[in-house]
Amino acid sequence: MTALPIEFMREIEEMLGDEAPAFFASMEEGAALALRIHPGRPAAAAAAAEFVCERVPWEPNGYYLRPGARPGASIAHAAGAFYLQEASAMVSVAALAPRPGERILDLCAAPGGKSTQIAAALAGEGLLVSNEPEPARAKVLASNLERMGARNAAVVCSYPDALASRWPEFFDAVLCDAPCSGEGMFRRDPDSRAEWRSGSPAGCAKRQAEILDRAAELVRPGGRLVYSTCTFNRSENEGSIAAFLARHPEFEPEDFSLDGAGASLDGMLRIWPQRVRGDGHFAARLRKAGGAPPTVVPPERPDRESAALVSRLEREVAPLPEALARRFLRAGDLLWAVPAECPDLKGLRVVAPGVQLLRAGRNYIEPAHALAMALDVDCARQRMELDAEQAKRFLAGEALPCAEALRGWTLVLWRGLALGWGKASGGQMKNHLPKGLRLRLH
Repeated sequence: MTALPIEFMREIEEMLGDEAPAFFASMEEGAALALRIHPGRPAAAAAAAEFVCERVPWEPNGYYLRPGARPGASIAHAAGAFYLQEASAMVSVAALAPRPGERILDLCAAPGGKSTQIAAALAGEGLLVSNEPEPARAKVLASNLERMGARNAAVVCSYPDALASRWPEFFDAVLCDAPCSGEGMFRRDPDSRAEWRSGSPAGCAKRQAEILDRAAELVRPGGRLVYSTCTFNRSENEGSIAAFLARHPEFEPEDFSLDGAGASLDGMLRIWPQRVRGDGHFAARLRKAGGAPPTVVPPERPDRESAALVSRLEREVAPLPEALARRFLRAGDLLWAVPAECPDLKGLRVVAPGVQLLRAGRNYIEPAHALAMALDVDCARQRMELDAEQAKRFLAGEALPCAEALRGWTLVLWRGLALGWGKASGGQMKNHLPKGLRLRLH
């Protein structure tokens, strides 16, 4: 195994003193692998049961994995029953404490672990804007939010300064899980040790300061900002917060306490792997002075063509839940359900303005995969339950036999969890799972 960098070890010894040997020993142990069960899918807990053991104390839907479990290569994972996430990475959103109805910005969101955690806490009410500046990573982010059935999330691909100039003081809370030197990854990914350089923390701290300054502009008066990293050094953690507070006297630390992780000090909490079952992590919660009400987003009436498409969708496929029936956007032949509280997205690179509902043809509509994942399964006009072997065939893109009585769009299920759409005709279920999502499970 790659040795820990000498400069890194020296700083740890300065911070921990007599506790440093226990820290170094913990870095040679296995990572605290975990998952979060989807709280809005009643069948998800049963589907995840074979992979998990005890609960992650600071996240109500988090569970540690059983030794040897491989949940990523499962039907349940494809169906969005859970999201794989290292246990300490769940601390940031626990510190943010999102509440249904709030407007939340995840500023550095890819690949989507924290965004899907926020979406679960919002439970379809309010707004989540998930941002990732790198286009390829932004697509992965959107795909993960889609798989987990987020109903009130928009995914954008912009740098923080572009968002701050367009949406000043718009959000109730902003999560800034900043790019960092990644020292907390040294246990889970030993090869990352060789990539670390002594100048990495200082370089990262400079970049983090720029991102934090823009994040501050996006928080409304009275709102909160959570800054987090997966690194250990002081310059990217306590140092970054001290410098930020010196530049922004309108913010002050706000203490919090998390079950199993302890209480913050001056608004800051560290996760040490020798003390807690989790990799290295740092989170700080700050409150912005004031208490101005959030900016009002005026309601929009759907245009006649969009309303007609929605009416046909509800007649042929499924009635829409309230969260998907408030505001619509046409983009070419696609129709999207946009979160009602979403600010103006014009001029930004938008990966997903909400949940894609359908693709419209000249004389037909095709329901989108995102709609299959966002629906309550009982709402679908037609459903077909598969066994495990059939589900694997469906996920591989195969057509399946079905009852002769089935006609038209059908939500395909496994153990009560949606896998996607099929279209039934003449005893055959044609597979409409997008090609990019098809996979072969053994």
